[in-house]
Amino acid sequence: MSFSSETKNELARVYPEKKCCQLAEIAGFLRVSGSIRLAGGGRFKIVITTENPAVARHYKKLIKEYFRVDTRLEIGESASVKKGGYTYMLTIGPEMHSEQILRETGILMVREGNNYLSDGIYSSIVRTKCCRKSYLRGIFLGSGSVSDPKKGYHLEFVCGSEVLARDLRKLINNFEDLSAKTVERKGRYIVYMKNSQYISDTLAIMGAHSEVLKMEEVRIEKGLVSEAVRITNCDTANTDRTLDASQKQLAAIRKIREKGGMEGLSVKLRDVALIREANPEASLTQIGEMLNPPLKKSGVNNRMKRIMEYADKL
Repeated sequence: MSFSSETKNELARVYPEKKCCQLAEIAGFLRVSGSIRLAGGGRFKIVITTENPAVARHYKKLIKEYFRVDTRLEIGESASVKKGGYTYMLTIGPEMHSEQILRETGILMVREGNNYLSDGIYSSIVRTKCCRKSYLRGIFLGSGSVSDPKKGYHLEFVCGSEVLARDLRKLINNFEDLSAKTVERKGRYIVYMKNSQYISDTLAIMGAHSEVLKMEEVRIEKGLVSEAVRITNCDTANTDRTLDASQKQLAAIRKIREKGGMEGLSVKLRDVALIREANPEASLTQIGEMLNPPLKKSGVNNRMKRIMEYADKL
C-alpha cells in the first residue's frame, strides 16, 4: 500500500466531534468528489465517488450522523489504470434532502432568486481554525495525494477550477508557517507543496499523526546520510589538499638535494625536510609530532615555507 493510501486510511479514522467540523469536512469532500445530476422536476441527485473503501465508509457514516441520511452505496470496477481496483459510489437522491445538503455545504447558492453552483470555498463553513482543518482533511481525502518521503517530498490537491485552487491555497496559507503554490496541469489546477516541513505540518493539521512520525523518521535518516556524505567529502577534500601540498614540498626538497643544497639548510629546516621525505603522506601536524622537541602545525608550516623559498633561490 502506498504512503498516500496509508495516509488516507488514517485520516478516514479521524471523526470530528463538533457539528461545525463535521459539516466542514463533508463540504470539502463533496466539493472535489461529488457530482450533481438532474433528477427531474428541477431536483438534484448527488453522486460521490472514491476508490478508497475506508473513505467511502467514513463519509457514509459522517453524512448519516450529520444530515440523518443513509446514503446508497454501490461498488463498481474502477476506470483507472489500476487493475483489480473498485469505485465506491455514494448516492443521495432528492428524497434524501439532496438540495438541502448542497445548500448547507455552500455548493448550491441563490443569487437574484436563481440557483447557481458555486466553485470556491464557502467562507461561512471555514470561519474557525478547527473547521479549516476539517475542510482541508475532506479535500485531501477527495483529491489529495502525498508522495512516499523515501522517494521525495510532494503533497498536492487537485482542484476542478481556478477559483477553488485559489481559495484552497489561501486557506492553507492562513495556517502559521505554511505555504502552498498553484499550477495548472492538463486543465486542472493543482495546489501543492514540496517543502518537507510544510508537508509534515499539513499532515499533522489534518490528523495523520502516525504518517507524520513515519515521515519524520525518514527525514532524520536522510539527514544522517547527508551529514555522513558531507563529512566524507570534507575529509576527502582535506586529504587531497594535504597530498597536493606534500608533493610540492617533496619536489622542493628533491631540487635542494640535486643542487647539493642540503648542507645550506639550518638544522631545524633539515630535520623537517628529512621527516617529510620519510613520510610523504603525513600532515603538518603529524610531522610536528615527529620532531624533537615537537612543534605545532603553524611552526612546521613556517619552516616548510622557508625550505621552499630556499629551493626557489637555487
